[in-house]
Amino acid sequence: MMVWMQLQLLLIGLLKIKNCRKKQGFLIFTIMNIELQRPLAFIDLETTGVNLGSDRIVEIAIVKIMPDGTKLVKRKLINPEKPIPPQTTEIHGITNEMVKDAPTFRQAANEIKQFLDNCDISGYNSNKFDIPLLVEEFLRVEQDFKIDGRRLLDVQKIFHMMEPRTLSAAVKFYCEKDLTDAHSAEADATATWEVLDAQLAKYPQLGNNLESIFKIIGEEEVVDFARRMVVMDGKIVFNFGKHKGKEVEKVLIHERSYYDWMMQGDFPMHTKKKLTELFHKVYLKK
Repeated sequence: MMVWMQLQLLLIGLLKIKNCRKKQGFLIFTIMNIELQRPLAFIDLETTGVNLGSDRIVEIAIVKIMPDGTKLVKRKLINPEKPIPPQTTEIHGITNEMVKDAPTFRQAANEIKQFLDNCDISGYNSNKFDIPLLVEEFLRVEQDFKIDGRRLLDVQKIFHMMEPRTLSAAVKFYCEKDLTDAHSAEADATATWEVLDAQLAKYPQLGNNLESIFKIIGEEEVVDFARRMVVMDGKIVFNFGKHKGKEVEKVLIHERSYYDWMMQGDFPMHTKKKLTELFHKVYLKK
């Protein structure tokens, strides 16, 4: 036993092994590239949609890494108490039938909160989506899930910082050459064409025409280019301010002064043009 303890200490000291144990006579150990002072919980949510104010969790998975390298996993289906849209089910595969007998978030909240106790939190795009939506769910059931004092590590931020998504980086990756005269308009436009051509060669699933490309990547339905208004569930809604998420036409009917405020404000001309079109549509109906 003493020899085993000494060997553990030696391995931990020399190789930065964070977890070392015996199994069937063999040494099983875990080497981590990160040193943790307390548990780090990686969370991922599947939801009814992407609206932080109105959408709900249908599945939560938490992978908790302990300072000694031990991995603990908790995964739960959650009844969102509202229908899961078919287009959302197509993305994550979770149906209304699968969650109808699952606990609601109110019923699962204490268990989730305890599992995350004393943890820093990580995820992918988690600071913009998973963590805000999780906090919303706790607030809806009148539980205060405190973020103060926790470190929130978004792995996507590391990815975008370390692997730049610039045109120069795309040319290097797809065309295997450096972009000369970067930020010269002609050079940038030519490089963009070369990147697309190389992408089509690299990803045959994209096809060879615009129709096939958009079938894969999707095509955004633009209302105004400043994205002050967007299409959500087939309706044009405001994407900012006190009416965010509300249908534009209904706001214009019930608060006509909001139109005047936007038209007098520092909004792009295209936004004002599209808003005026919607305004005329509303009042020509009457």
